[in-house]
Amino acid sequence: MLGGFDRKERYIRRRKKMPIREKVLEELLEKIGLRHRPKVQRAIRFEEEKEFEKALAEWEEIVAEVRKEGKDLSVIQDHLKRLHRLWWQRGGPQRREPWVEAPERGEAVGGREQDKDRDGSYAGLKRALKTELQNRCIGEGLDLVSQSEENLLRIRSLLDEVIKERLKEIPDWVKRKDLMEEIMNDVLGLGVLEEYLKDPKVNEVMINGTDVFYEKDGVIHEAPRRFHHVDEVRKVIDRIVQPIGRRVDESSPLVEGRLPDGSRVNIVIPPVALDGPVITVRKFAPVGFTEEQMLRSRAYSEAMSAFFRLAVRHRQNVIIAGRASSGKTTLLNILAGHIPKGERIITIEDMAELRLSHPHVVRMEARPANLQGKGEITIRTLFRNALRMRPDRIIVGECRGAETLDMLQAMNTGHDGSISTAHANSPRDLFARLEAMVQMSDIPMSDRTVRKQVASGVDIVVYCVRFTEGQRKVVGVCEVVQGEGPEEEIQIREIFEFRRGGGDGQERVSGEFVSTGYVPTFVLEDPELNQDPGVMDLFRDEAAGRGARQSA
Repeated sequence: MLGGFDRKERYIRRRKKMPIREKVLEELLEKIGLRHRPKVQRAIRFEEEKEFEKALAEWEEIVAEVRKEGKDLSVIQDHLKRLHRLWWQRGGPQRREPWVEAPERGEAVGGREQDKDRDGSYAGLKRALKTELQNRCIGEGLDLVSQSEENLLRIRSLLDEVIKERLKEIPDWVKRKDLMEEIMNDVLGLGVLEEYLKDPKVNEVMINGTDVFYEKDGVIHEAPRRFHHVDEVRKVIDRIVQPIGRRVDESSPLVEGRLPDGSRVNIVIPPVALDGPVITVRKFAPVGFTEEQMLRSRAYSEAMSAFFRLAVRHRQNVIIAGRASSGKTTLLNILAGHIPKGERIITIEDMAELRLSHPHVVRMEARPANLQGKGEITIRTLFRNALRMRPDRIIVGECRGAETLDMLQAMNTGHDGSISTAHANSPRDLFARLEAMVQMSDIPMSDRTVRKQVASGVDIVVYCVRFTEGQRKVVGVCEVVQGEGPEEEIQIREIFEFRRGGGDGQERVSGEFVSTGYVPTFVLEDPELNQDPGVMDLFRDEAAGRGARQSA
């Protein structure tokens, strides 16, 4: 009996000491989920022991998980405000993170050791200021995710206060403006990535573990800045996947998504990525390349440009082929720009990248499965639905699977003028790829039947190449025709090609675009075209002065 009384007394005393009431605790767990109980109890234990810094770190993890689940955070935020007030009443962060003294402004820095000390001092400085800023933001109840202008201004104002308080500790060689931008990027943005995402000349950014690389002018460079620890990379990954409702963990280590500006991002984490997390960002250009820019950069010739316009307006089915990052999507945007304004276009993409200036465009994007493995909508499903939406043209961002069969059937049943892209090592290799992708469907078909579908459905193949020097060019334009014998159902006829010469001494590809003299079938069969001297001149190899031959 006495033992029971003692337990009750201990419970009452413990309840009085508890930093959060039982009723509030149960209400909190009811809102955020009972699975968070162990972490919540651990955080409360740290509070009881007056270990406020550890408690806040535990709560931050809980907040990140709950925010990812899209649940109510109001109860946690109210409690954290009270906890931060207690912490600051006790003096706040008593321990400052030390950093190595940096050289004075104007002092020569010689040797690797001094460079290393300088880097270390700057990293320590940022780390300490960032920690204080985060703690004050949580204490003020500010959202460390929202990118609204009001939220950014309030956080920037807090950071300005933090820097002013520690101004004497900041080395002379550190620029205050740069320091503020880097800390803001770390706290609210994507850290080291932000600098390269804002650079209009950078096309792709890649993170391997903690190392950062970027592609500029077609050449990959190693970034001078890198992440200091893999935990920083994990935080960047969380900031990418949380807003788009995706999940990435050991059970689902691969994820694709889009940044708020439209840039495409791919993430791979261990155990699939053996040397740490890997992030690849294909940047979204707010303004796409124009035809004038492509001609100025000598991606193709004026004669080829005129032919593309003819082929699109005369409803030829076009497939743009090439290896990864060879400029297929860019060229697809340009070709789609030649579609007459009165037509209805439906675009279907795995990850929306097309930016058409056409007045009548319906855009659709595939959707992956949710956390429960349900709700997936494939490109094939969207394609079948598009056929019921009265399309004049169907543009598929990329054929990469069973939807290729639906695309070919549409091309063969009256939906002329369709455009798509596909990965291939050469125009001839494209047909083997198309056959393989058709076989991925649930409809059994013989190889010969597939080849007939390809030969009668696809009219024009445009082949793009990205050279090692970084330049991208259209190196071949072919017409697809049916073969004459059973051994060869598909034949290709070169219309234009790029004949490469030697280098020009400036790390640029040199050569010339030429017409082979072959006239495509749709031109020969149309009296309006075959009797037009301007059109026929495009295909005359000897007419070098009329644009059929242009130096690259």
